[in-house]
Amino acid sequence: MIKLTAAAAVVLILAGFSFGEDSATLFKGRPILKISEGGVGRVPETINAQNAANLQCIISKIGDTYYWATRGNTKLVPVESGAFITYIAINGAGYVRVINPNLKSMASLMSETEDTFDYVEHVLIGLRSVTYYGKAE
Repeated sequence: MIKLTAAAAVVLILAGFSFGEDSATLFKGRPILKISEGGVGRVPETINAQNAANLQCIISKIGDTYYWATRGNTKLVPVESGAFITYIAINGAGYVRVINPNLKSMASLMSETEDTFDYVEHVLIGLRSVTYYGKAE
């Protein structure tokens, strides 16, 4: 019996999708901060480098379709607005908002948040949510 790591499984899945189509990784980031919320509590947590490697955010494009590769290859719809690109999960599971790297200096003027981080990943789990803030790789 062959055992696959999560990363190997993602590669195999993406390879299967990409037969005959161009594929590209559009965004890859590592989280620095995790905030878990559930209506009755809010828990912020700084993520160490070792755990951050396992919590990467990867967005891919295969043909004309966008995927949240690190969330089960959930299909995404991109929406561009100003210095931001928001990739919205079509199943309602959440979104990833990325600062366009060419407009980072402009976005950094907005607030300390945009200056410190390059993206936010918001995942919905029932009525609870987990939000990651991080840096692009």
